[in-house]
Amino acid sequence: MIDEFAKDNLHGRLRRDREALLWKLDGLSEYDARRPLTATGTNLLGLVKHVATVEARYFGEVFDRPSPEPLPRWQDSNGSDQWATEDETRDQIIGFYRRTWEHSDATINELPLDAPGHVPWWPEPHPNTNLFAIMVHVLGESIRHAGHADILREGLDGRTGLRAEYEQQIDEEARAAYRAKIEQAARTAAPIKA
Repeated sequence: MIDEFAKDNLHGRLRRDREALLWKLDGLSEYDARRPLTATGTNLLGLVKHVATVEARYFGEVFDRPSPEPLPRWQDSNGSDQWATEDETRDQIIGFYRRTWEHSDATINELPLDAPGHVPWWPEPHPNTNLFAIMVHVLGESIRHAGHADILREGLDGRTGLRAEYEQQIDEEARAAYRAKIEQAARTAAPIKA
């Protein structure tokens, strides 16, 4: 009973965060979806591609249920899963992510929480695991990267939030006043030395 509750709850959260990550691309130009927004090159479409690759590996290879999507060997990972090449379209990457969901969901639905898995890229003594641990791990990865996407999108156009239906109009004056209040508190707590 508790296993099914835990599995359904984790799976529901994963589904929610998948949609949140994709929503961060809505309304963006092709350039803004792809361009590096941090010193390390983090970008919104790359986050989607990366999370799709993570899901494909963890709910595929780990349970000997290889993804139907072509993936380079994990040993050959070179960071190319974190950005979109000029030859990859947004639709291709989103399609890859959605097809990965189907494969991941099938793994989650068909296996019990204690189903054994093996993560060859995890160091000893941790590579032997189970579906529950992988669901928690992948959910953590998805949440982490959805949070990155939220911050990146806020930096682009000020849009924030988890889902479109909860989004509110941006009140620039209220936002500026709130930020100024926080800035003042920081300056008061740690005065800038001249």
